[in-house]
Amino acid sequence: MSDRTWLIEAEIMPKRGVNDPQGDVIKGSLDALGFAGVGQVRCGKVIRIQVTAPSVERARAEGTAMCDKLLANPVIEEYTLSVSTAEGENTR
Repeated sequence: MSDRTWLIEAEIMPKRGVNDPQGDVIKGSLDALGFAGVGQVRCGKVIRIQVTAPSVERARAEGTAMCDKLLANPVIEEYTLSVSTAEGENTR
């Protein structure tokens, strides 16, 4: 099986119950701008990484290892991964 190019998208967010000062600042600013209907705001990050792998399973395993070892802090953050082909076919 030949390798394909995959796009890994990791959405990393603070865990529930963990303080989110960036989210608090954003909420305060939105309130100050008159957006009265805004509830809680949580601020995270999305990291997109292009990898070469023989299968979607291997690409997902690589993405999981990257998040576990570097991209997410397991004490205060949780993450979700999606994997798609470089051409845009989503395999979530």
